[in-house]
Amino acid sequence: MAYDESLAGRVEDALAIRRGIVKKKMFGVACYMQAGNAFAGVWNDSLIVRIGPEAYETALTEPFVREFDITGKAMTGWIVVGSDGIDEDSSLREWLDRAIEFAGTLPRKQLKPPR
Repeated sequence: MAYDESLAGRVEDALAIRRGIVKKKMFGVACYMQAGNAFAGVWNDSLIVRIGPEAYETALTEPFVREFDITGKAMTGWIVVGSDGIDEDSSLREWLDRAIEFAGTLPRKQLKPPR
């Protein structure tokens, strides 16, 4: 199992009211994108969230949060929220809202034409 399908379903339910969100499966992660920018994903049984470099250090002090590091080098601006930190739907929505807010500050990515 690359990612928790149940958690991905909860994420999709939480994002259902928003327009323009795209789900892509990449590198064993269910990845959620807005305007071509990834902002969240489901990895194993955890939520990965892109909160940006300014909010990164503060977020790491919050319960159930750790660096997103699957290659031996942490991805600054991305965090992992463990399953205990998103067991309530309200907590899940809070993290997703923070990620979407940050993604809204990024420039829209140009879509590449299909090969």
